Amino acid sequence: MNINRKHVAVVAVALLLVFGGSALAYWGQTTGGDVDVQQVDVETADGGTIDGYLYVPDGVTADDPAPGVLAIHGYINSKETQSSFAIEYARAGHVVLAIDQPGHGYSDPPAHAHGWGGPPALEYLANHELVDEENIGLEGHSMGGWAAVSAAAEHPDSYESVALVGSATGTAGAPEGDETFPRNLGVVFTEYDEFHWLMWESETAPTTPESEKLQSVFGTDEAVEEGQVYGAIDDGTARYLSMPATTHPGAHHSPTAVAETVDWTVETLEGNEDPDGQLWYWKELGTALALLGGVLFLFPAVEALSRTGPLEGATRTLPEPIAERNRGWYVAAVLTALVPVVLYYPAMLLGSEAVPVTAVTPQSETNGIVLWALANVVVIAALFGLWHRGSGRSLTDERYGLDVGEGLGTIGRSLAIAAGAVGGLYVLLWVVDAVFMTDFRVWVFGVKLMSDLHVRIFLTYLPALFAFFVALEVLLHGRLRTAETTDSLPWAMATNALALTGGFVVLLVIQYGVLFATGALAVPITALQTIIAFQFVALLPVVAVVSTYCFHRTGRSWTGAFLNALLVTWVIVASQAIHYPF
Repeated sequence: MNINRKHVAVVAVALLLVFGGSALAYWGQTTGGDVDVQQVDVETADGGTIDGYLYVPDGVTADDPAPGVLAIHGYINSKETQSSFAIEYARAGHVVLAIDQPGHGYSDPPAHAHGWGGPPALEYLANHELVDEENIGLEGHSMGGWAAVSAAAEHPDSYESVALVGSATGTAGAPEGDETFPRNLGVVFTEYDEFHWLMWESETAPTTPESEKLQSVFGTDEAVEEGQVYGAIDDGTARYLSMPATTHPGAHHSPTAVAETVDWTVETLEGNEDPDGQLWYWKELGTALALLGGVLFLFPAVEALSRTGPLEGATRTLPEPIAERNRGWYVAAVLTALVPVVLYYPAMLLGSEAVPVTAVTPQSETNGIVLWALANVVVIAALFGLWHRGSGRSLTDERYGLDVGEGLGTIGRSLAIAAGAVGGLYVLLWVVDAVFMTDFRVWVFGVKLMSDLHVRIFLTYLPALFAFFVALEVLLHGRLRTAETTDSLPWAMATNALALTGGFVVLLVIQYGVLFATGALAVPITALQTIIAFQFVALLPVVAVVSTYCFHRTGRSWTGAFLNALLVTWVIVASQAIHYPF
């Protein structure tokens, strides 16, 4: 193995970001060591388990219990997305239980079971020796709010107040609310919430105070006044509305939304305090730095493995390009940016709704992503067929990078390089999880370890996504690779990242430009898929730069296709909800 100082330096920076960022995240999550964070298991009626983090402030004992808070995330999120709320609740003196909903994270499937996990989690918290059982609040974001309301309905004597963040009563089968149920209700509903039509049945997010559904819960026939307390806390009829100027997922990272949520619980429970400022953002900054370090680690890992004696056969000299930067190239580049976006909503909606949930296809949203990926493969193949008509070229042309050199040995070595790099990243995350109890994350995009069940699901979705990445490699490094991007790796990375991500950026600009101007998305029914598109914007640039680096390093498409298939399938499967009842 021959690694130069430059790559040693990159490894050092990557590890510094991973472990330095994770240490910062740990400091933020434990508020400087003042809060003990423990992993706990909540048993369900059918013998399954719900995974959770229990945040215990210093000084809390069985002899001196503290008020408790159950914090529940929304759909296709996990307990880590509740960190901003959980950390601030713990700073205010609460014992906080943040759970993975059923079918999410490390909780047993299927999703939506057991009242979205709310009732058994509240029962666990109320019976915990460190918690004042007569002094418990519930908080839930989005679908987590339905879990909180379900918990309140099933255990009416086990809670004192509820804070719904971007959520509502009486939605998707959750219990209906009125002016007395749930007890002491705080509603933090953002000014630009994408799900206004689903939650409170309002025409736009800003007109939510005029919603008849909200008014019925507040016991008024007039528009609800933001910041005004309706009813009385002492008799459990208090109602409060706050509308921070952010979006549905933005509530996780809004200091105003976090403050309003925590303040409502502090006001409605006893024995807590209202600390100065907020600290949760240090945890978020730390996990973001760790994520950056993890991505950076992949490059020297590929470099080192591809230079290792037995694996060197996977590499060859970078081939000459086929494409020229002419009018045809610009047409191809525009299609590369637009076709995936045109296919996005139809494929995602059809895949998540029409593809049956089975043991082979157990994740609804992943089904949509896979259908989208395969639709792209079909379109890429069709366009390549048109481009090659009469040209006499073949995909076996070495300039595409699909040649197999020594046959299966070359493909096997390429897979070994990719698996070694992704495996190294997985080991880094395993160490971070074991030492710091954090993951690699920025906002709602996270890289988590897989459970045994996730690994099984990973293997079922991997072939389809591998086919997509093979097609993508041919597109980026065949049809779009020019002399300029062959000679300059940075220019190639930037060009490919723009080609893959530009269309989704435009999509989000349009959707949110309309939302901010009118109070509703351009296509409101696509709210979930629009929010998922943020994760595409985070992931596709990584796909582009990793793919480009692998092609320039090995001269072939196989390593990049394998690496991205392994990485992206891992990220998707570990982050999506499991709907099949394994």
